[in-house]
Amino acid sequence: MRTKPVQRDPLAARVLDKLGDFATVTPARFAIAVFATLVALFTVLFSLPVATSSGMRAPFVDALFTAISVICVTGLSTVDMATYWSPFGHVLVFVGVEIGGIGVLTVASILGLVISRKLGLRQKLLAASDANPLRIRRGPVSEGQAVRLGETGNLLATVAVSVLVIELAVAALIFPRLLIAGTPWPTALWESIYFSAMAFTNTGFSPAPEGILPFANDWWFLGALMIGVTFGAIGFPVIYVLKKNLRHPHRWSLHVKLTLITFALLLLGGTIAYFTLEWNNPDTMAGMGLGDRILNSLFLSSMTRSGGFSTVDMGHLDGSSLLVTDMLMFVGGGSASTAGGIKVTTLAILFLAAFAEARGNDDMEAYGRRIPADVLRLAVSVVLWGATIVAAATITIMFINDDAPLDYVLFDVISAFATCGLSTGFTQSASEPTQYILAATMFFGRIGTVTLAAALAASIRRQLFRRPEERPIVG
Repeated sequence: MRTKPVQRDPLAARVLDKLGDFATVTPARFAIAVFATLVALFTVLFSLPVATSSGMRAPFVDALFTAISVICVTGLSTVDMATYWSPFGHVLVFVGVEIGGIGVLTVASILGLVISRKLGLRQKLLAASDANPLRIRRGPVSEGQAVRLGETGNLLATVAVSVLVIELAVAALIFPRLLIAGTPWPTALWESIYFSAMAFTNTGFSPAPEGILPFANDWWFLGALMIGVTFGAIGFPVIYVLKKNLRHPHRWSLHVKLTLITFALLLLGGTIAYFTLEWNNPDTMAGMGLGDRILNSLFLSSMTRSGGFSTVDMGHLDGSSLLVTDMLMFVGGGSASTAGGIKVTTLAILFLAAFAEARGNDDMEAYGRRIPADVLRLAVSVVLWGATIVAAATITIMFINDDAPLDYVLFDVISAFATCGLSTGFTQSASEPTQYILAATMFFGRIGTVTLAAALAASIRRQLFRRPEERPIVG
């Protein structure tokens, strides 16, 4: 018996085709549009009376700020996240950070892969633009990178599996520790899953009013959180390559090597800095033993990469430690990860460029590979756009709040931009206009400075001529 083909509505078909063309031709603008739509949807949901524990409608600024913080996996909040929201509200938080952490375009591609059992070129391009910022611009892209376009389907499968496996593994580590602490098993089950999701997505929200302070000296609990944060922060392309060639480092791409080396150096450097600078601080680590100081220094260095959890009051850190934290948060984690910041590979490229210039080399080289000049231009653009966003937000907030301390304002602004979530307490006590500025900073920080620039620039303009060369004085 022959079945008639399903007739598509002409208007709906045209709308879907237009959306598909828009998504494929300008994935940067499409990503921003989808992020904005999700923020609007979650703002409405958080505004519902059923979303709050009091049954009252949340103020618009709190609903909007929470929606952006959740979708952008930041971790900053204007309310007490553990007590203000109802169980329905916490489910919204959980679902939102999973979507925001993985990436909107990646989630859409995974759903398409599950439904259709195949991945077309359009879906591959969308997913690839989430995994490689170089692809958000129109024109050819070199395939000499961590993940090639033909491997996009395998990368999506790795994303889906790694999210499930890593979060379940971290939850399995946390669950017995909560039971030992006397938490009833239903609550322990929910909190372990919640903590694992917040760790892997680098969000940092806590389901308990006391946060993680009861486990401030617990190597097992804090170690589990650090594992989740690290796997989320190194990036899905790195996880994909390590899954294939874990025992064969010579097969690792340059991206993977730069990410792991720079990530490890910053983690070690941050640990040493906090251990040294907070040694005599009576408000943080002065009363701790040697082992606890090492643990908390390592944990703080790990969380400043975008994790957002904290065992100490960030407002009590020494001024020098606040500055170290600012720098670590601004750098953030790996590309195509759940972490924010300008990314560790961006920092590595800048150092390689400076090293090549000091040696008088025309090309940047690392591990036997040459890095093209357009990657350096992109790295410089990322840093300049990021610094501009941070500077503009800080200046505006300082203008609105004359008596606000600069180090606290700068700290929370960088935390918002880098979607880190650590706070000195300034965000929650700030005025509504200030909270709106911080919300915008979170949004621009999460969608990425490269994506923002590409969305504004529509496409690369091809210039068929070159102007005469002249060298300005630099330095």
